Amino acid sequence: MTRHILALVTVFAVAATMLTGQEAQQASTIPTVKIKSVSGEMVNTAEITQHTGPVIVSFWATWCKPCIQELQTYHGIYDEWKQKYGAKLIAVSIDDSRNAQKVAPFIKSRNWQYDVLLDINQDFKRAMNVNNVPHTFVIMNGKVVFSHAAYTAGDEEELEELLKKLSVKE
Repeated sequence: MTRHILALVTVFAVAATMLTGQEAQQASTIPTVKIKSVSGEMVNTAEITQHTGPVIVSFWATWCKPCIQELQTYHGIYDEWKQKYGAKLIAVSIDDSRNAQKVAPFIKSRNWQYDVLLDINQDFKRAMNVNNVPHTFVIMNGKVVFSHAAYTAGDEEELEELLKKLSVKE
């Protein structure tokens, strides 16, 4: 019986340590990587979060159906998020050099009204420890406060709840 209790306490201690590690990772700063905007301008990733409100950074690709579904959903509510929470959305395409030329016409055909950056060599993706797309981060005051991989309809509601909490702190 004592061994079972000791094992249970050990499991809880390890779980608590892992949660603390996640929180520390989420509080990390944005790495400095130079990537291009769809218009061809060089952008320093450390500067994209110099915004007074929350910044949503969504990694995606033109071949990723869940990514497109997520960004299309955000498109429908982005104006509201900008107005209510002061949010800014940046979509970071991880399409390689062969597919990168498809990104601008792709976003234009969907009329997405947020910034789109091209991470052709996937340097920013690696620096942010993104393994799969879609992967969404929320950054506040230059620090990552939320990270979520994959997309399921309704995830935007969780994201909006976070945006509400962040706007109350300001």
